[in-house]
Amino acid sequence: MRAGTLTSRSAAPGEEPPSLPDDLWEQFNRDTEADIRASAPKEPSARARMVTERLRLEDEAAAKAAKAAKRSKFGRKPKAPALPDGWRTGPAWREMEGGKPRGRKILGLLGVVVAVALVLAALNPQGVRSVLAGHGWGTSASSAPLPPETAAPTAAPSFAATPDTPTLHRPFAGSPAEQYADGADGIVLPAARAVGTRSKAEVAKALRMTKDFLVASNLDPSVLAGATPQKALDLIDPTATGMREVARTYLAHPSDRHDPLTLFSRFDPRQVRVVGSVVKVRGHMTLSKGRYGGARIVADYTFVYPLTRVRQQENAAAEVVRTIARRKVTFELLDPQRYRVTRGTLPLITWESDLGNTACGINDGFFHPQFNTDPEPSPSGSATPSVVPSGPAIDPYDRSKPIGTGRSGTCGSLSRT
Repeated sequence: MRAGTLTSRSAAPGEEPPSLPDDLWEQFNRDTEADIRASAPKEPSARARMVTERLRLEDEAAAKAAKAAKRSKFGRKPKAPALPDGWRTGPAWREMEGGKPRGRKILGLLGVVVAVALVLAALNPQGVRSVLAGHGWGTSASSAPLPPETAAPTAAPSFAATPDTPTLHRPFAGSPAEQYADGADGIVLPAARAVGTRSKAEVAKALRMTKDFLVASNLDPSVLAGATPQKALDLIDPTATGMREVARTYLAHPSDRHDPLTLFSRFDPRQVRVVGSVVKVRGHMTLSKGRYGGARIVADYTFVYPLTRVRQQENAAAEVVRTIARRKVTFELLDPQRYRVTRGTLPLITWESDLGNTACGINDGFFHPQFNTDPEPSPSGSATPSVVPSGPAIDPYDRSKPIGTGRSGTCGSLSRT
């Protein structure tokens, strides 16, 4: 029926409806026929039928679930019917995300990153420490840490084709020491066993004391800064061989013949300082039966110290150099039934060393590393060392040869530092 304003009126009982004139009746018929055609129901499209049928089925399912819940005293609350996807909005966002919320995907990615970081930390802990220290992870395969040394190597480390220049952030760049262990981690003890008259427990304690001595004499920060190596001295037996008093004399009255640097690493704090907190260490320790029937412990280690001047030259970048000390010390755990020994100490039998990059002719008990910007040493003296290096160049990183190999005098030259 055509829409419009309609005035309704109710007929009283028994009254006849009022009649219309013929022309108005014909207009009414025409209008009514047009309205019927316009308002006649049309067949819905296939898409509309599908949506209608889906909604009908979902409504029926919801109604059945509601009835079932009412019939059951302990019935669960039925779920609300799912809303259909919009006709023009495309698939729902959950379907586009693979059915997982965005937050869960982000957490999953973070979990993968953390897992990878843990694996890298397990495979290369030194690399992690380097990153945390701001030195960078490094991409060169040659900087991967070496496995612990268990015996003397058969050859010297190879030379880099284009060695990097050491810096404050990478003080070991360009040297084999980049692959050495950090500090005390490089001093790995051999398996303890009973030797001669000494039990396995006694030998294990002696091995630990040997490591303590190496740390106290070559790695203690206060000793490196020039302090007296008291902890190391206290570990030397004062009665068995008398070597503690000898070491004290070397420290109190250093000279060319009595040089404490052959046993202890010390630098003049007024001139240089160690760069960072890491000293690189490479070497091994052996255990055997000694000359006196006890357990003999021989420690052969190389210590690499990165150094810079305390006072830099004006308008000059901080220069970093390295001093390398290779030491071989021998202790023997003696039988207290045959020898006079002091409990809690070790008899020091012998020691020897090769010292790289320290000025010759200065015997004050401190290392004096030479920098590239220092003037060349000359026999004329002045402020430079009075001893000129001689003989073939020696590689301070070559641990395949015994200490002292290739030395033609007290002052030689180095092939690298």
